[in-house]
Amino acid sequence: MDRRTVLKGLAGASGLALTGGLSAPAIAQGASARTLRFVPQANLANFDPIWGTQYVVRNAAALVWDTLYGVDSSLTPQRQMVESEEVTDDGMTWTFKLRSGLKFHDGEPVRSKDVVASLNRWAARDPMGLMLKAIQQELTAVDDRTFKWVLKQPFPKMLYALAKNNSPCAFIMPERIAQTDPFKQIADYVGSGPMKFVTGEWVPGAKAVFEKFTDYVPRQEKASWLAGGKQILLDRIEWVIMPDPATAAAALQNGEIDWWENPIADLVPVLKKNKNINVDIGDPLGNIGSFRMNFLYPPFNDVRARRAVLMAMSQEDYMRALVGDDDSLWKPLPGFFTPDTPLYTEVGGDILKGKRDLDAAKKLLAESGYSGQPVTCLVAQDQPITKAMGDVTADLLKKLGMNVDFVATDWGTVGSRRAQKTPPGQGGWNMFHTWHAGADCINPAPYTAIRANGDKAWFGWPTSAGTEKEVASWFEAKNLDEEKAAIGRLNKAAMDDVVYAPTGFFLSYTAWRKNVSGVTKGPLPFFWGVSKTA
Repeated sequence: MDRRTVLKGLAGASGLALTGGLSAPAIAQGASARTLRFVPQANLANFDPIWGTQYVVRNAAALVWDTLYGVDSSLTPQRQMVESEEVTDDGMTWTFKLRSGLKFHDGEPVRSKDVVASLNRWAARDPMGLMLKAIQQELTAVDDRTFKWVLKQPFPKMLYALAKNNSPCAFIMPERIAQTDPFKQIADYVGSGPMKFVTGEWVPGAKAVFEKFTDYVPRQEKASWLAGGKQILLDRIEWVIMPDPATAAAALQNGEIDWWENPIADLVPVLKKNKNINVDIGDPLGNIGSFRMNFLYPPFNDVRARRAVLMAMSQEDYMRALVGDDDSLWKPLPGFFTPDTPLYTEVGGDILKGKRDLDAAKKLLAESGYSGQPVTCLVAQDQPITKAMGDVTADLLKKLGMNVDFVATDWGTVGSRRAQKTPPGQGGWNMFHTWHAGADCINPAPYTAIRANGDKAWFGWPTSAGTEKEVASWFEAKNLDEEKAAIGRLNKAAMDDVVYAPTGFFLSYTAWRKNVSGVTKGPLPFFWGVSKTA
């Protein structure tokens, strides 16, 4: 039997995945209606939302730390911790006032000095933060509730930078924590958000626990994504780590967990047959699969080797490995921007269209000077998305004649190791797989992965002057037509230089028990407004 048949059989047998020898965390029966048990997309191996960019860390951080602004479901920035803001006519001085009653989990009030330290740490790692830092004259606390950001030139997308949902978000921490070197992980998780992180119950690889912060003061507006009133209706949320999909499916069917963030498509038919389970697309904006290459070392420091991958790869192979035979769940993507959004384009994407040309790709790889050295592929096995794509890549690279060093590991290790700039044979890497939420890829502002400014770029550190030029053109555009023209040129430049290889566009499911209400669609699981009956 193939993998899909085995998984369906295991998940479909009541309790088999939990009692038939597959490893699973111990789960107590009869959980309180005030406790929600949630299976996240991956293990919470580290918990610093600024140090890295993993979505699982961002999702947990959104419970523990608040932001000054938050994007709503229309991707519009709305005030969150901020009560008011003023900007001078020249657009270069922003003055912000915090709303009253804001507290950290240790009981201390949130002060402007905490905000300043938090923004300084965030700006050292985030692409939009780096743009602000480059034009910053001063960022200072005026008084306990007021801070001022003075720039050397206007930055019209200031509020979006502070509100965006892609990692790293501008989360607000106590000054003492925010003063941690942004390239080192924090070890203190005192937050400003609606839930407290229970450090004493954190067991990486098994469980993470969050408890309601009773002193949190939500806004009065209706919640929408990261905006509005974050009303927590539960006392406790337990993240239960279940890397085996069949185990998670069985636990959901048995009522031992309440919500599974991203069930694999193979098991969805089984879940849909259960009268006690809701299954739906988690985010209509979907995801873009990513084959990320390291520009620092051979073979992918040569654009010809990167282009050889594009010439040979089949996006259909990647997407079938992810979603199976359901054509409604994926689309080919000869570009980098989210389909069916205003800036979607295929300009310059012909290399990903039509019949795959393995012979031409082999010739181009040879021209790049590749001589059989190992190609280190980091592939997380506990993350179904990366595991499926990694299997396709191993086969692809071998067909190209590459010596594949397949490092089967976990997602937490990938998150740490991909930050290393050491050579592949000394703890570094040549490629890894990930994915980018469609909400992060609608334009260059939140799109960390499209930036190609060398050492300041995301992991892989791509350098593409043409891409960076068109990012700047988009920021300077005066209307939608100018934006579209810039994005067309950007897409072509990023494809020519292969900033990364898109493996296709896909949708993912989420599933929850019918005694849970308030689950909404979006690029991350939003727990505010979620409740549960016994």
